[in-house]
Amino acid sequence: MAEKMGGEVGGEITLLHTSLLDNYINLARKTSFWYMTFGLACCGIELIQTGGPRADIMRFGAIPRASPRQSDFMIVAGTLTYKMAVRLRLLYDQMSEPKYVISMGSCANCGGLFQLSYSVCKGVDKIVPVDVYIPGCPPRPEALTEGFIRLQEVLTKERWSDKRRPKAPAAGGAA
Repeated sequence: MAEKMGGEVGGEITLLHTSLLDNYINLARKTSFWYMTFGLACCGIELIQTGGPRADIMRFGAIPRASPRQSDFMIVAGTLTYKMAVRLRLLYDQMSEPKYVISMGSCANCGGLFQLSYSVCKGVDKIVPVDVYIPGCPPRPEALTEGFIRLQEVLTKERWSDKRRPKAPAAGGAA
């Protein structure tokens, strides 16, 4: 039976009707999206305010985590120096796939007011790939909430079949 279908048993069957499965998986991921806070300067205060009762980003399913291994995305808020960029990359590498980044504030986006300084990184995107940029100095909690909703829209358009790992090569080195 498997030879008639042209593949291994179960190899093609799981990819036939995945659009409904994609919707369910993305809905579950969208409503339980844990973020790692990386508040570096004055934008960090606005990041804290977003978790407060007035903005309440938790109503969208966003829960702050202190561990990169349990986080789905990272919010970088504030001025990133080259000294701190090494730690940012280390924490980003420790996050599990798929991982996302929100750059919050002018300093995180392009260096902001301090871009002429020798020690300031000219944007978080020089260190890690950024999915959503939030402009402002500092941006209001409502802007961060809007950025989070934009990230949820990016997440819901992903297909689960694209996230699958490629097959491992056969033992013995034969292609």
